[in-house]
Amino acid sequence: MVGHLARLRQDFEEIVQASADSNADDEHDPEGSTIAFERSQLESCIHRAERRLHHLQDARTRVTNGGYGLCQACGEPIAAARLWALPLARSCITCATIAL
Repeated sequence: MVGHLARLRQDFEEIVQASADSNADDEHDPEGSTIAFERSQLESCIHRAERRLHHLQDARTRVTNGGYGLCQACGEPIAAARLWALPLARSCITCATIAL
C-alpha cells in the first residue's frame, strides 16, 4: 500500500511538472482528456489510498491494543461475518446502521 501511494504521488508530480513545462492549451484538445482532468483523477486516487492506509494503520493499532473486533461505538464484538466481509470495520452492523 505504501509503495502504491508513493507511485501515485510520483505520477502526480510528473503530471504537474509536464504541465508546468508546457504552454499547450489542452483544454481545447479534442483528442483526449485534459491535464487538469488527469491531475484530478490522480489526486482522487491518492486521497483514497491515503484513507485506506490510515484505516489499515488504525486496524493494526487495534490488533496491538486488543481492540480489534470490538465496536468502537458500543464496545460489543463485531460479528465475524462482518469482519470477514470488511476486515477494517470499526463498528458493529447495528452501530454502523445507526450512523447512516
